[in-house]
Amino acid sequence: MNDTDPQHSRTGGHQRPTISAQDARGGEIILRTRRRRTIFIAGLVGFVLLAVVLALAGLV
Repeated sequence: MNDTDPQHSRTGGHQRPTISAQDARGGEIILRTRRRRTIFIAGLVGFVLLAVVLALAGLV
């Protein structure tokens, strides 16, 4: 094992699944855990609330 190989040093020697460039550009959002879904939806709600507050304040 090469100690300078970033893939092995970051993951402790375990390889992560490789995603092809075509699959990565697919635009599909994969939220596998409840925590990730909650964070994603909270971010969307926060963005909408920010837009509403800025619109009401006359800044947009």
